[in-house]
Amino acid sequence: MRKTVLILTSSLMIASMALAHNGVKNPAVMARMQGMEQIGAASKVLGNMARGRVAFDAGAATSAKAALVQHAAEIPALFEAQEDDPKSEALPAIWSDFADFTAKADALRDAAEAMDVTSAETIAAGMGAVGGSCRSCHKAYRK
Repeated sequence: MRKTVLILTSSLMIASMALAHNGVKNPAVMARMQGMEQIGAASKVLGNMARGRVAFDAGAATSAKAALVQHAAEIPALFEAQEDDPKSEALPAIWSDFADFTAKADALRDAAEAMDVTSAETIAAGMGAVGGSCRSCHKAYRK
């Protein structure tokens, strides 16, 4: 039952995020947005467990961590080409300091890899580093 609720919740969240990007014409920008949506969805699953909003589920936590690691590792490749779209939230600073941008993406991947997902408490302990990595990059490189 819990897995069904988590899957349904994640599916609805992803569908609503897809609608938020309605009108994006550039396929490279859409791919970036979809990658970030996946990171957000995985973070939400983990964050809800960490906060006790949903019961801890080892399988769901492990899957969310794997998705977070995978999509974080893909960030540099998604942004290699300097693509734009009126709906894009990416700042030009990404490409003027791509080494720093990549380092921030690597920090997110490393924080996700290091996260212990054996309990809600250990997830909560690891979410600080994940959230800090996200905020660091968004502050510098997102509108």
